Amino acid sequence: MSVSTNPNVLSIKHMAFGVKDAKKALEAYSKFLDVPTDTALVDYPKSKNRVALFQLGGIEYQLCQSMEEGGRFDAWMKQRGGAEGLHHICYAVDNIDKALDHAKAQGAELRICQACGVYGSHPHPEGYVAFLDNDAGGIEIEFMQVYTPEELEKYNAYKGI
Repeated sequence: MSVSTNPNVLSIKHMAFGVKDAKKALEAYSKFLDVPTDTALVDYPKSKNRVALFQLGGIEYQLCQSMEEGGRFDAWMKQRGGAEGLHHICYAVDNIDKALDHAKAQGAELRICQACGVYGSHPHPEGYVAFLDNDAGGIEIEFMQVYTPEELEKYNAYKGI
C-alpha cells in the first residue's frame, strides 16, 4: 500500500454526504450501523442546511440536507442526476496556509465557501477552513486547521456561520 508524503495532512476531520432528507439518511445509519437514534439534527440558518452529525469509526460524519431548493447540497445532487453521496472530505491540517501553498504548487485553485462567500482560509465554527476548486474523483477537498483553545474562544466571540 502506498502512503502519502504530504506533510500537511494530519487526518480526516469529517466526511460530508449530500442527502435529500437528513432524518431518513440518519435512520439508515442507525439501523445498519448502530448510530444512535437520538442523534440531533442541527439547522444552520445562514448556510440553510440541516445536518446530522455523528462519529463512526473515529471519523465525524455529516449528513447534509439543503433546506431550500437550489441550496448547496440540493444543487450538487441535481448536477449528479439526483444522486445522494459523498460530497466532500475535510482534511485536518496543522497549518492551513502551508497546506494551501502545497496544493496550489500542484496546480490547485481555491473555491468559494458557499456558506460564507469567502475564498481561501477563513474562520468557521471548529477551525480555519478553505476549499479547493479541484476535486479528487468527484469529491470536493476541504482543509481545516482546528482551533487551539484560545482561537476557539476568539471565534465564539465572533460567531461565523
